Amino acid sequence: MNWKCKHTWKKSAINTAWCLLGCSIGDFCTIYAFQIIEHSWMVWQVMLLAMINGLATSIMLETYILSKQMNFTEALKTAFGMSFISMIAMELAMNLTDYFLTGGAMIVWYAVPIMLIVGFITPWPYNYWRLKKYNASCH
Repeated sequence: MNWKCKHTWKKSAINTAWCLLGCSIGDFCTIYAFQIIEHSWMVWQVMLLAMINGLATSIMLETYILSKQMNFTEALKTAFGMSFISMIAMELAMNLTDYFLTGGAMIVWYAVPIMLIVGFITPWPYNYWRLKKYNASCH
């Protein structure tokens, strides 16, 4: 496979950025909510819920974006057909980074940019490969 195609790297970067936006909305909002409320959840439980919510918000964002190009049912089906491998890798990378930097389930100013960078870089090569091999993207 040709890993030097600038057009595919650019397209896969855009796709990865949209996925990162969707995933980080649900992830960060969940972590922040648990950060400001009293709760008895363990760190891993909060992080697991944050990952699930990140996947959900990513699917919702993708469905919204795709519904501008197709009917809602097809948009939802396409959003669910996205690469969950990519999204789970992104979520796991972001949450592991959070864990190593803050002890987990904490939104702090210095960790967020690093979490976003790691969350972007982790699935990007896979998204490039998938786009190159299958010409399959979400946007």
